[in-house]
Amino acid sequence: MNKKHIGIIKEAIPLTLIFIMAVLAVSLFKAPCLADKLPSHWNAAGEIDGYSGKSFVLIFYPLLTLGVYLLMLLLPKIDPFRKNYEKFKTPYYFMRLFIVVLFFALYCYTLLAAIGYKFNIMYFMIPTLSLLFSGFGFIMPKIKRNYFVGIRTPWTLQSDEVWERTHKFGGKAFIVGSIIGFLGIFFGENGFWIFIIAMIAASLIPLGYSYWVYRKLGLFKKKG
Repeated sequence: MNKKHIGIIKEAIPLTLIFIMAVLAVSLFKAPCLADKLPSHWNAAGEIDGYSGKSFVLIFYPLLTLGVYLLMLLLPKIDPFRKNYEKFKTPYYFMRLFIVVLFFALYCYTLLAAIGYKFNIMYFMIPTLSLLFSGFGFIMPKIKRNYFVGIRTPWTLQSDEVWERTHKFGGKAFIVGSIIGFLGIFFGENGFWIFIIAMIAASLIPLGYSYWVYRKLGLFKKKG
């Protein structure tokens, strides 16, 4: 089996999940068990506080998932650093897969909530997003310089060394942030904010770190 066939088999996994979402949307459109208005938003306490039309909810998630998936396939073709994607082809595949799985899981949760299944969404979203961020943390050090994926600052985009050091640090930050964020599940209504603060910190600190590395390497002087 050559690399081309392996690539096709890999892409079949996220495409199958999107296909299942589409089948569910078509199958449930006329289902009597679903009301005309379905849950579409939850507050920080995990309570439903927003509803949308059935057709919108059923169709939106599959289309959004497909759109994001296709966009991620397109990005390497328009990136000036397109050749670098070959160097992290497998990690980039897993990024696409993780995102599709997230949307698939959220879609299934929404449908379960719509038919009356009561389960606080915080106990779903916090662990799920923590796993997602943790997965990105493990992948991040393998990402090579590009304009669309990873920690893209004026300093990482100008230097491979700054990029690599920032992404090694950023990967650790994401993993630590995901662990702290996951612990928020034990703090009731405050858990959502603990998770959000942890994720924001894990996302912002590497930005400052990239500037610090760029400055430490003396690249400002070389540029001048």
